[in-house]
Amino acid sequence: MTILKDIVVSNHYIFCEGFADWTDAIQVAAEPLRADGIIEDSYIRSIIENVKEYGPYIIIAPEVAMPHSTLGGEGVHDTCLSFMKTEKPVVFDPEDPSKNARLFFTLAATDNEKHLSNMVALAEFLLKDGAIEDLLKAQNADDLMKVHWKYSEQ
Repeated sequence: MTILKDIVVSNHYIFCEGFADWTDAIQVAAEPLRADGIIEDSYIRSIIENVKEYGPYIIIAPEVAMPHSTLGGEGVHDTCLSFMKTEKPVVFDPEDPSKNARLFFTLAATDNEKHLSNMVALAEFLLKDGAIEDLLKAQNADDLMKVHWKYSEQ
C-alpha cells in the first residue's frame, strides 16, 4: 500500500482548519492536483456541480470524502490522488451529520486501470482497523508517513 507515500512524495496533501462551505473545501482539496497541472478548474467545477445535482455522493464513509467526477472528464490530464485533512468537519448536509467529512481524497483519472487500482488500494487501506482514526490525528507529512508505515506492515 503506497497511496499515502505517493501523496507525500508528490506533495499532494494539505492540512486545514476548516471551511464555512463545502464548495470551498472541495476547491482546496483539489488544489495540489490543480497546482501540478493534473486537473483544471473545469474539473473542480464539475465535482461541485455533481454534488449539487446528486447530493453528497462523494462521502464514502463517516468522516471520509472522495471528491471526483467522471473518468476522463473534462480538465483531467493524468490519474492521480490528493489528500486533505480538516480540523473542523465540513458539512455537506446540515440535516445529516453522517455526511460530514474531515478527510478528503480527491481523485482524477484518465487511465481506468490505474484509477481502479487507486480506488481499491484506498478502500483496502480505509477498511483497516484504526486507519481513519490515525489519519484524523495526522497534523503534517511526517504523520502521514507514520500512518503509511504502520499500515504497510499489516
